[in-house]
Amino acid sequence: MSLINFKKRGPWSNLITSDFFDTDDFFNDRFWLKKVGEPALNIKEKENEYEIELAAPGFEKKDFEVSIDDGCLNISAKKSESKEEKDVNYTRKEFSYNSFERSLELPNTIIDEKVKATYKNGILKFTLAKKEEVKKHKPKMIEIS
Repeated sequence: MSLINFKKRGPWSNLITSDFFDTDDFFNDRFWLKKVGEPALNIKEKENEYEIELAAPGFEKKDFEVSIDDGCLNISAKKSESKEEKDVNYTRKEFSYNSFERSLELPNTIIDEKVKATYKNGILKFTLAKKEEVKKHKPKMIEIS
């Protein structure tokens, strides 16, 4: 008897079990490819809000661009640095460039105007307030005459 690698998650299970849909990772997650350097993402559901935490160390607040457009939360960041040292015997120049983009399709239970974002200790944190759910009415019994 041989062992077979088993993966509980099917390619479409995230669409069914989650209110959020990562549009950037749709094909990557479904076909088990991973982008190098893509920041990790946590989504927590609370009674009155959702919390999203995105790990993005090394950036500053000014490096981020965040928007909500057509039901999607779009997050991008760009940072570049360059250093140059000159001495009598050598010249050294170093540079770096780092960027990422992520887009999450938001559930229609979010109040766009109440989305808040903070950046502290390398974590970009979003708080998304939920709309009040429509209360269910008791069924009205109709008498048949």
